[in-house]
Amino acid sequence: MGRLRSVAAPFVASGPCGVAVRARLKHLTPGEEEVLRLVGGHLGSLASKDLKARCRDGLEHSAEAWAVRKRELTPLSSSRWAGSITKATHDQWALARRCQLAHIENLKTGVRTIEHRLSLPVGQKGTKKAPGGYRSQRERHAKSRRLRALAHRLSTAQADCEAGIVHVVRGGKQLARTRHHLDKAGLTECMWRGRWEAERWFCQADGESGKRYGNETIRITPDGEVSIKLPAPLTHLANAPHGRYVLACRIVFAHRGREWADRVAANRAVAYRIHRDLERDRWYVTAAWQIPPTPTLPIETALAHGVIGVDMNADHLATWRLDVYGNPTGSPRRFFYDLTGSAHHRDAQVRHALTRLLHWAQACGVKAIAVEDLDFTAEKTREKHGRKKRFRQLISGMPTGRLRARLASMADQTGIAVIAVDPAYTSRWGAQHWQNPLTSMTRTPTRHDAAAVAIGRRAQQRPIRRRTAPPPPHRSDAVGHRTVQADRRVPGREGTRPLVPGPRTRSVGAGRGANAGNQNVQHRPGRSAEHEFWQQDSLPLSP
Repeated sequence: MGRLRSVAAPFVASGPCGVAVRARLKHLTPGEEEVLRLVGGHLGSLASKDLKARCRDGLEHSAEAWAVRKRELTPLSSSRWAGSITKATHDQWALARRCQLAHIENLKTGVRTIEHRLSLPVGQKGTKKAPGGYRSQRERHAKSRRLRALAHRLSTAQADCEAGIVHVVRGGKQLARTRHHLDKAGLTECMWRGRWEAERWFCQADGESGKRYGNETIRITPDGEVSIKLPAPLTHLANAPHGRYVLACRIVFAHRGREWADRVAANRAVAYRIHRDLERDRWYVTAAWQIPPTPTLPIETALAHGVIGVDMNADHLATWRLDVYGNPTGSPRRFFYDLTGSAHHRDAQVRHALTRLLHWAQACGVKAIAVEDLDFTAEKTREKHGRKKRFRQLISGMPTGRLRARLASMADQTGIAVIAVDPAYTSRWGAQHWQNPLTSMTRTPTRHDAAAVAIGRRAQQRPIRRRTAPPPPHRSDAVGHRTVQADRRVPGREGTRPLVPGPRTRSVGAGRGANAGNQNVQHRPGRSAEHEFWQQDSLPLSP
């Protein structure tokens, strides 16, 4: 039997540190839309040039170079627009750098896996921790060629990383490649051009505390009036003093509207972004601000009213409520979602499933939800799982990071703590120790339901594996069965169960025991439980 890996202790996940809400800009006139397009296009061209300059600097970038870039952009826009552009450029370069490092680690993992499998004979079986040799000589030859290709990619990526070269496409690499496959994407050249330009627009401004309504560049008053500080070349389009353009429409933030209004009235920093959705032909404005992190509760306080264990799957959340003693109560619940379609549809499905989960937790009075601390970044490589293409697609499509972030953000508003547990052996031990005991004539739990019980018990720091029954020679009425859930500190946990007379008990089976043949011990019509003084004795058969 292999040695089990150590299991990390559960912990209460921290809450969100920022908020982002979105509202629609309704009833825009053609003139207002044209102004927004001109502003976004002009600032987008400046952002592209600034990103090119930042990528050219590479690892030699410094604060002085950042100041030089901002001074060059200021005459073409404004000081605040230049600050927002250079900050967004720096963030985009840093994100590309992190993605480059993750890509290098992925290539290294693939190279190590192929080299290990090529070192083994053809047909050698693998183990649970390491794969075996390839199945045929043909597959071995194909993988040797792939090894040379991966090694070349790795050397190129490492050279770029050492030189500080990153590859960034403003507007998205996927959309740029779609230009060569318009028929397959169902787009015309005009439609693609519109999406490409809209993705490359730049119309976002960071907030500044102490300034009027928290933002001098894109200003939104508490009553919903939107005004934009026009760049220097477009000041002739202003319809308000100081080179500002005021939109005729008014916006209302349905979600966290009161919190946003209080922040704006106090002149606290709020960042805004104006963008267009070409598929719906709508304009939106997104407001974002930072919030102080919510103090995390002690895990004992969060578990005072029980816990709900959640097992995330490809199409549903399997949940089960556990009491304070770690016993499953009630029936399992499943919250389904569909992860096909666009990114907006998948995100909406995740939000709806989590909303139903939190409503159920509030109805039960539970103050804690236990989830697995999943991370599939290193578990979906092509070389790790080989021919398991459907499995790789399955784990790649599971939005573990998005679900974890969404759950922490939404649970923070309801006062429910999120407890992250180590995912080691939860599915295996849950199915082994809890699936059959929880099965009844009216309930058939699945493997995922049993895993939810295991996750909840691990959050409560209770053992998942149930104690097995005694050996067969000791399963008699005299010895009985040892309890399977007693704590190790309970006195007498190794002892026998108390003997309860009568049939159909856990100590004595039906039709067995000392009184198995005497039906008078059972209270049935026409049968006496014991001989009373008023009952007549049986008549003798002879005089």
